[in-house]
Amino acid sequence: MAPTSGATPHQTLSELHGRNILNLKVGVVYPQIELKGDPQALRDFARSVEAMGFNHLVMYDHVVGAVGEHRDPPLTGPYRETDPFHDPLIAYAHLAALTSTLEFCPGVMILPQRQTVLVARQAADLDLLSGGRFSLGIGVGWNPVEYEALGIDFKSRGERLTEQIELLRRLWSGEVVDFQGKHHRVDRAALVPAPANSIPIICGGLSAPAYRRAAKHADGFIFTGPFDEVAVPGLRKLHQLLEENERGKEGFRADLDVVGRPAARHGDFEGLSVPDLLETLETWETTGGTHAAVKTMGMGYTTVDEHLEHLVKVADALGLR
Repeated sequence: MAPTSGATPHQTLSELHGRNILNLKVGVVYPQIELKGDPQALRDFARSVEAMGFNHLVMYDHVVGAVGEHRDPPLTGPYRETDPFHDPLIAYAHLAALTSTLEFCPGVMILPQRQTVLVARQAADLDLLSGGRFSLGIGVGWNPVEYEALGIDFKSRGERLTEQIELLRRLWSGEVVDFQGKHHRVDRAALVPAPANSIPIICGGLSAPAYRRAAKHADGFIFTGPFDEVAVPGLRKLHQLLEENERGKEGFRADLDVVGRPAARHGDFEGLSVPDLLETLETWETTGGTHAAVKTMGMGYTTVDEHLEHLVKVADALGLR
């Protein structure tokens, strides 16, 4: 990696931070699997990472988990019926009242399986009540059982999501909306109060359609998967797509879910050690990344204190505290 201007080739992020060269906004992923739906752990975690100086809190989203056995076709994602999830909008609303600087962004909310107008109302209120600390991370998901349980068609989720982005933005304007799409009809209705500013919409995913959708319609993208093989080339591809759509990369949020190495459990990843994490974040920033979220889930920690002890080391290494 080429050194940043004014830095020696071997300087770490912690050394660069004191010279104001580090511009990456670093947040954390809530480790919901190990903390098992404990409400006090959620509160303690959010308040602690804010005090450490982290920028934002990422939460994952599933309404229900499904049994994986005897499925045809088989379920492809990592989560099953025993894995706990909080509703991110409700959890964020609770945490917004307990924090003052911590920002919130689901990574991602499975928007096509939800009612668009209702999410517009909920997101607007969350943004208003948090003082503008909310961004809406969205994606199509992977679980057809979950879609069926919510009464939504799974196969049309991609085109539905694209239409939802347009409708959300129009509703957040506070003006009367007359909208006719393939999946939505709003007959001269308004969402009041609207957010003070249109809420940033950050797409996520791993597919070519997800990249194209973000380049045309979104305010940013959440990258995940193996870093060198997926995230870095994905960001370069998205920058190319932004140019093709006559959009600059300036102001476009490029967020990394720092998943680390593949774990023994199918589809999941182990967190990185602090030195490996620093190297990853350095590379991400020089590639053009603007945000990243540190993930302790999968590192073998079982209590909130163990997760926080690791994050203290990360915060110190980054010079956040």
